[in-house]
Amino acid sequence: MVMVFYGSNGKSNPVSMENKVEHQTENQITYDIHLPSDLGTLYKVRLGLQSLENNISQLSLHHFKIQNTSTLDTFNLTINKTLPLSPNGDRWIEFPIQWPLKEALSVVTYHLTVFSRNILNERNLVHMTACIYGTHGDTGDRSLLQSLKNVQQGEKNESFLVIVDAVDLGELEKIVLLISSKTDCKLDIKKLHVQEAAKNHPVYVFEVDEEFSVNANKPKIQREIPRSFVIRGEQQKNDIDNNLNKEGSQAKKLTEYTIKVYTGDKRGAGTDANVHIILFGNEDKSEVFQLSHSLEHQNPFERGKVDTFKIKTKNLGNLRSIEIGHDGKGFASGWFLEKVEITEAARNSMHCFNCNRSVDQSIITLYTLFSF
Repeated sequence: MVMVFYGSNGKSNPVSMENKVEHQTENQITYDIHLPSDLGTLYKVRLGLQSLENNISQLSLHHFKIQNTSTLDTFNLTINKTLPLSPNGDRWIEFPIQWPLKEALSVVTYHLTVFSRNILNERNLVHMTACIYGTHGDTGDRSLLQSLKNVQQGEKNESFLVIVDAVDLGELEKIVLLISSKTDCKLDIKKLHVQEAAKNHPVYVFEVDEEFSVNANKPKIQREIPRSFVIRGEQQKNDIDNNLNKEGSQAKKLTEYTIKVYTGDKRGAGTDANVHIILFGNEDKSEVFQLSHSLEHQNPFERGKVDTFKIKTKNLGNLRSIEIGHDGKGFASGWFLEKVEITEAARNSMHCFNCNRSVDQSIITLYTLFSF
């Protein structure tokens, strides 16, 4: 059994339950746990079974208590659950920590729908996990193929539902897939949808459109899938669900763009704020994209750095302009933007948008300087 603790400043490494305190009472075990001081105020705990083997014994959990030995602040919770939660099911549970005079987050049931072409035929040969990241933390690696629900199969498409219980993740940002197998196999994954079970929307859409080949030379594949867009309305959701079962001309093809953002090389040029962008073409405009997952740097938009982002959106035609801005959040939110370069993969064309000025919290519009 291991635990992961989440604080206002980050999360701990998995903590193994080994350091037991002596003189235990029946059916009660106490552990001394030393957490990094820079975690900040704890707000949630993920507790589970580290082993992924199917033959592990069950673990019944009745009560949880944690106490800060310095301040003596104490949190108690009645659990009454057994891990795994179901035969071959989830091996993790999460719960928020309610400290005195502090508001706690709630536990949310998420529906993760996987759209693919062949996973159902390969599911006994492969192991696949997903870790969902949001503004309030992540779910850790959750198994996707242990207990499938609402399985639907069409002539060329298939989908299945995975239920994940987690402390409220806030706005969802990305999903990290981990695929492994002891034999050769290929998984063709189209996209992932995530929404709260109690709500019809928003639906967070993560476009994948990739075939993963696992073999002896590459027994594990990890892929980070940034959020593509968010479906806010019911009609939008129905339109997209209908298109999943249609092939050919009725299905809109997505266009991939590579966005390079150049931050100026001068004092105070970088920013910790959340940057977003909208692309405008002569035929249409894109949705709002959050530029949060740089391909080069963990912390994007630092002084003198170039950050690359990949997005997929509908066909916009010839790019004419962009809107770019940020929310002003973070310790250092001021940002000196040098330029933005956008390459369209399908046309192999590159467009340059010069800025060379500071960007405050408002959105600025940049027009293409040149393209080739």
